[in-house]
Amino acid sequence: MVARTQTHLSGELKVAAGVPAASGLLGYYPRFAGMAPALHAKLAELTGPRWVDLLFHLPTRVLDRSASLSIAQAPLGEVATMIVSVVRRPPLPPRHIKRPLAIELTDGSGSLRAIFFNPGSWLERAFPVGQVVIISGKVESDNKGKKIIHPDVWAAGNDGEKKLGNVARIWPLYPLTAGLGQGWLSRAIATGLEYARENPLPEWLPKALLDERGWPLFREALVQVHQPQTEAEVAPGHPARQRLALDELFATQLALAHARATTRSLRGLAHGSHHALRDKLLARLPFKLTAGQQVALAEIGADLEAPRPMLRLLQGDVGSGKTLVALLALLKVIENGHQGVLMAPTEILARQLFANAQKYLQPLGLTVALLVGSMSKAQKTKLKQHVREGFVNLLVGTHALTEDDVVFDKLGLAVIDEQHRFGVRQRVALSTNQPLPPDVLLMTATPIPRTLALTVFGDMDISSLRDKPPGRVPISTVALPAERVVEVAQRLQSIVQGGQQAYWVCPLVEEDEETTLTAAIARKDWLCSQLPKAKIGLLHGKMKAADKAQVMADFVAGSVDILVSTTVIEVGVDVPNASVMVIEHAERFGLAQLHQLRGRVGRGQAASHCLLVYASPLTEYAKQRISALRESEDGFLLAEKDLELRGPGEVLGTRQAGEVRTRLVDLHHHQHLIPVARELAEKALTRALNAAQRNALAVLLRVFGKDTAAEWLRG
Repeated sequence: MVARTQTHLSGELKVAAGVPAASGLLGYYPRFAGMAPALHAKLAELTGPRWVDLLFHLPTRVLDRSASLSIAQAPLGEVATMIVSVVRRPPLPPRHIKRPLAIELTDGSGSLRAIFFNPGSWLERAFPVGQVVIISGKVESDNKGKKIIHPDVWAAGNDGEKKLGNVARIWPLYPLTAGLGQGWLSRAIATGLEYARENPLPEWLPKALLDERGWPLFREALVQVHQPQTEAEVAPGHPARQRLALDELFATQLALAHARATTRSLRGLAHGSHHALRDKLLARLPFKLTAGQQVALAEIGADLEAPRPMLRLLQGDVGSGKTLVALLALLKVIENGHQGVLMAPTEILARQLFANAQKYLQPLGLTVALLVGSMSKAQKTKLKQHVREGFVNLLVGTHALTEDDVVFDKLGLAVIDEQHRFGVRQRVALSTNQPLPPDVLLMTATPIPRTLALTVFGDMDISSLRDKPPGRVPISTVALPAERVVEVAQRLQSIVQGGQQAYWVCPLVEEDEETTLTAAIARKDWLCSQLPKAKIGLLHGKMKAADKAQVMADFVAGSVDILVSTTVIEVGVDVPNASVMVIEHAERFGLAQLHQLRGRVGRGQAASHCLLVYASPLTEYAKQRISALRESEDGFLLAEKDLELRGPGEVLGTRQAGEVRTRLVDLHHHQHLIPVARELAEKALTRALNAAQRNALAVLLRVFGKDTAAEWLRG
């Protein structure tokens, strides 16, 4: 193994006096000597509380101190590292006043401002007036001169270069949180590496695989990723990074294989092959099912007839007809004497689904009910009694469906729409109080990239709807700079006069001093002044549920011409007369979200348009997102592009829903390792293992938080 230089700001942290040491890398790391409790809390929140979590907080780039520049030499638009003196640091503004703090710096060749938004007290420690510090960041300029926004900073002492001579010249740079500097984090990780040396974990990857690929052992891989010598050594393709990525994928595939085996071993409801109700509904439809809908319905039907619980994900592009497939599946369950439930993440979507279910199922003599949080207590109590006594065939609702006192007579199928917005506990809650677990059908209008499907949903069967019903009109997508917003409003006037409706989406509800983003409330007032004859409505998440429902009903009825909204209308809203979608500050939205918003139009017969209004200048990522959206309406293709640009957490919405999030895996660069991980998992579960091998795999699962599967493997 190549010798490594000491991590920058050398010297490991000692455990604070009186704090017991945790046991092993799976234990919690303690508060270190000199570290305040609040700082320790920030560190644990950033990295996770265990030693292994700390070591899984990987650097994203390196700082080559030997390439440091003077302020005069630092080129604009590029990242530069400089040794500077702190000339002036203004007092921190009061907490209730939101304004940036500009710290004045110099090195004799020129001056520079380090600018921080939401400044905290840590800046007083990081930038002591009259002392030398090292900063690194992207150099920009304005009419006041050169500046760096939120630079990385390290203390250097008054002797600057002399002190830096004792420090490694190549420094790994880590993602940080407010109040936690690179110095504290680096010293904590140096301590963690020493702790890993003294408390090694068993090796779980086969030696033959490591030798074949030239990969290091687990402990050596940790050292290499935290003590890089070049920029290439923090890249996803480096052998140590690939090895750690495979560890995480291997753990995930083991856990998914366990979950799949557990699901398939359970006894479930076996519904009969009757489909008289389905045939009646199909006969009433003015159109035929698409080929994709027919295939998905056949796959779901086979699952429903099998004597084990179904766990299937139905994914489809915007407007592909998922809801109809779900209702046809629910009819099969209802015809066999069971109840169905259809859960949505928002009341707006739940009411939309309820209206569709009523339209299709009530003519068949079935009872459809709605349960949402805005209902009165008396209404809920009466409805829950009817559900418990079996008088409700299909119950549609929101999170209210998971309340403890919602008890079904015979629940046969739970359909969960926009499943990524729900936590696992909310899904499981629907399965309680039943002698046999119901079948579960998850739906998403955001197509899942294949690599994510294998990695995150490997325990599920997946049906995909790739084709759209005939008659869906193509949507013209145009990008316009914000300076042309008046022109956009004038275009809407002609649209409204022609009898069509429009959406205008803003990313915020109210104006915020910290940002230039246009708020929905302010934009609604502006549109009223520009289009005095138009009827303009406002919809956002802070409104009361009853008010939101009324605004949406008015828009559906056509009594509102333009609906100014936040992203609460992202999914499920179906108004065929709406033919224009304006998305303001489109550069701030993800690609999948832009595609979802665009999908709210093009549902009628009129020519439809999506106007992407952006603020200049665009970043390269924003240019790629907008360009991709203009070039394609294929949600599956756009989902792959979104994964490439933004990463798995954002694509799935998992950072909000508390779901699986990869730490060491870059799915764009590491997708070739997924088949390797699946093969390793299959071999581990199908061949005889000795006690040491079983223990090593159990440790692997615990390292990555798959504790349930770990206990199963130990057994």
